[in-house]
Amino acid sequence: MGGKYRITGNTYPRMRRPRHRRKLVLSAAAAVVALGLAGWGTLQLIDVFTGGDETASAAGHPKTCPSPSASARAKALPQPGAIKVNIYNATPRSGLAKAAADELKKRGFVIGKVDNAPAAYDKKVPGTGMLLGGPTAMNGSFPVLSTQLPGAAQKTDTRSTADVDLIIGTKFKAFSTPAAAASALTALTKPSPAPSAC
Repeated sequence: MGGKYRITGNTYPRMRRPRHRRKLVLSAAAAVVALGLAGWGTLQLIDVFTGGDETASAAGHPKTCPSPSASARAKALPQPGAIKVNIYNATPRSGLAKAAADELKKRGFVIGKVDNAPAAYDKKVPGTGMLLGGPTAMNGSFPVLSTQLPGAAQKTDTRSTADVDLIIGTKFKAFSTPAAAASALTALTKPSPAPSAC
């Protein structure tokens, strides 16, 4: 072997790869970022499991918890006497609308029109019935009427009046018993208190 690789005496040329300092720096930076994220995640978990309001307590503002009565307000639903119901029969059985009207009248509801269902719904309500009313009925009259006829479909239209249509469907057999309806109404107006979050 000649040239610069010629061996003279007992000294050998050292051939080593050049050092990659850039890779070392990037690895160290990635490790620092990963440790920082792990630490932040740990703090977030501790915050979740301890309530996370230590800063407010340290500043002298104790954390307050809402009382069960404040978090579970009773719903203000109308009484049956304030609900005007129009009853329509969408089944082939005759006299069903009048019988339903008589029963709901006994239970305190105000009865409006009693007739066969219009063509849009006649024999086209497959369930027990359908409640049809303005947008405000969804959180007012509908829940109260649903206690009398559980499972009835609910649909809103563009009417501005407060009356509600009850369209009797083909699977209708009978209203809930007065006791069951009263129990369901009580459950709606007096919900059980929510558990404390503190």
